[in-house]
Amino acid sequence: MISRPKLPTSDVPEAWDAKEAWRVFGIMSEFVSATDRLAHIHPAVSIFGSARTKPDQTYYKLAEEIARLLSDAGFSVISGGGPGIMEAANKGAFYGKSPSVGLNIQLPHEQSNNPYQNISQTFQHFFARKVMFVKFAHAYVVMPGGFGTLDELMEALTLVQTGKTRRMPIILVGKAFWGGMVDWFRSALLEEKVISPDDMNLIQLIDNPEEIVSAIFKHYETSGFEPTEEERERQLYL
Repeated sequence: MISRPKLPTSDVPEAWDAKEAWRVFGIMSEFVSATDRLAHIHPAVSIFGSARTKPDQTYYKLAEEIARLLSDAGFSVISGGGPGIMEAANKGAFYGKSPSVGLNIQLPHEQSNNPYQNISQTFQHFFARKVMFVKFAHAYVVMPGGFGTLDELMEALTLVQTGKTRRMPIILVGKAFWGGMVDWFRSALLEEKVISPDDMNLIQLIDNPEEIVSAIFKHYETSGFEPTEEERERQLYL
């Protein structure tokens, strides 16, 4: 007869249990506050990218140009509110015609809020912040970045692929940077049939700023920027 190990008993103080329970209200307040604050930034584009990109680097300047064109075309621009590509995105939008939005996160290192924000919202929880990136976006523009950028990209791809949010443009900027990953998607994921051929159509690789704006408008020529009632209902369960 196999003896089963004895499960450890909890030694967590009751006070800590109470603190965890009250934390739920803090999470709720983040969702309520952010939803109320961002309800009028329609339509909007979320731009992701590295916090470590410097202002004199090519991708910083490219992100700033893309954001300025999007802002002048009538899109609010949403970024993570920090330095690097996030700053470039906010800066471009800040000097454009539409709002520059920063979804800031409290981190022990790297993150400091950039000054180019018309609307600022600060989060303690990554997951609440990620929901807002998705909830209010009509397109995603993904600049080169690290683990955080990859996390946001995969979240967007998963939600669109599974129908949890409406289909929208997911544009990767930097063919030299992203090309190897996209090739791997084809040679590994598609080859092993863990994704379907149509899933590859969720991604576009575009480096030209004007073409990025055109691709977003082209996507909505038939469907329009307003979600259907069914799409609104689905987004309640992001």
